[in-house]
Amino acid sequence: MSKYNELYNKIKKEIIGGQLNEGTKLASVRKAAFIYNVSRTTVQNAYFALAADGFIISEPQSGYYVSYRRAKHTEEKQQNACNKILYDFKSGNADKNSFEFDLWRKYMKNALRCDEKLLSYGEPQGEYELREMLSDYIREKRNVISSPNRIVIGAGHQSLLGILCSLIEKRGSVSFPDKSFIQGAALFRDYGFKINYRYKDAEIIYVSPSHMTVLGDVMPNKRRIELVNLSAKNKSLIIEDDYESDFLYNSMPAPSLHALAGGENVVYISSFSNLLLPSIRISFMVLTEELAEKYEKNIYRYNQTAGKTEQLALCQYIRDGHLKMQIRKTRRFYTAKTKQFAFMLAKEFQNAKIDISENALKIIMTVPFAKSTDIFEKNGISVLYENTENNCLKLIFNTSSVPQKDFAGAIQALKSSVR
Repeated sequence: MSKYNELYNKIKKEIIGGQLNEGTKLASVRKAAFIYNVSRTTVQNAYFALAADGFIISEPQSGYYVSYRRAKHTEEKQQNACNKILYDFKSGNADKNSFEFDLWRKYMKNALRCDEKLLSYGEPQGEYELREMLSDYIREKRNVISSPNRIVIGAGHQSLLGILCSLIEKRGSVSFPDKSFIQGAALFRDYGFKINYRYKDAEIIYVSPSHMTVLGDVMPNKRRIELVNLSAKNKSLIIEDDYESDFLYNSMPAPSLHALAGGENVVYISSFSNLLLPSIRISFMVLTEELAEKYEKNIYRYNQTAGKTEQLALCQYIRDGHLKMQIRKTRRFYTAKTKQFAFMLAKEFQNAKIDISENALKIIMTVPFAKSTDIFEKNGISVLYENTENNCLKLIFNTSSVPQKDFAGAIQALKSSVR
């Protein structure tokens, strides 16, 4: 095959495959000759052939442009436009009215004035003053007793779990409450751990007591005590993800597993994503004494993934008492939204069974359903669902990212989807 045919086929494949979209300007003849290591004549012949076949077009004094439009690509774009999500009950993103952006901007600006601190890389373990503040915060909030030296800060749970996996020498089995913990299970599997869903058979037990399943189930105190006793007996490690512990409105306040175990065999993990914003990627974990010693010996292997500026801002934000006020505000705001939408559902779907989860953040509606579940996305609704017996569907709503002004429209879209 001639060189110009090879170049012709290469560029044609890129155009048809979508790497070069309609309107994209191709490299000049001189530049293309250098890129592909061919003569200018070869490039010119390939461009002439592509233009003759309708893939590109020549614009005088400008160059060559892709003129081919992929029909499939166009159809996909049209389909996506038709299926635009208007009511997101699935992601758990924040409502803009739940957070004081101007106040947070003030603290970020103040942090940016800390010139000397910002000249250096962040501490691998996290800024010490924030770890000090977190030590006081979790002792008061959850009775988790830890020195700042056992606290590790990171940008999200995944980065912290990666550190934890590297500290655990034995690659045994890890149990999860159910199969909805996709990212956590994938990470442990990548590190060579075996995954199961029976905590009695596992060396490591990953559990989120305040959000056991996608339905927002809360672990009762009796089971917490049983789990702590089992861990002590089998010398298994508990990873306590304290997700959504601030939203227990339908059940009595429950102690942390870390507190029940006296800190033995429990790694405590938490974050500020639900209380502040999902985009403020600051999480932290409290290591056991043994794991903290291993971390300290190997600290040179780790980099800090959370931004130093955000850490400094959060530290002062907590110190000034704003986190406590934000917790109270967020609780009231999101629980009110949940109750309002549950009331509206009950009014419109009188044949449905409607419950509010124990953590008061989710609504579970079981309703007769005989259609394809594709209907929800077609009607602009993103929602978790589970099939049940007797031709019913269990829908799980998280109202956090849907503005209250859109509730009425969401109800109408649901009626069109279900009935």
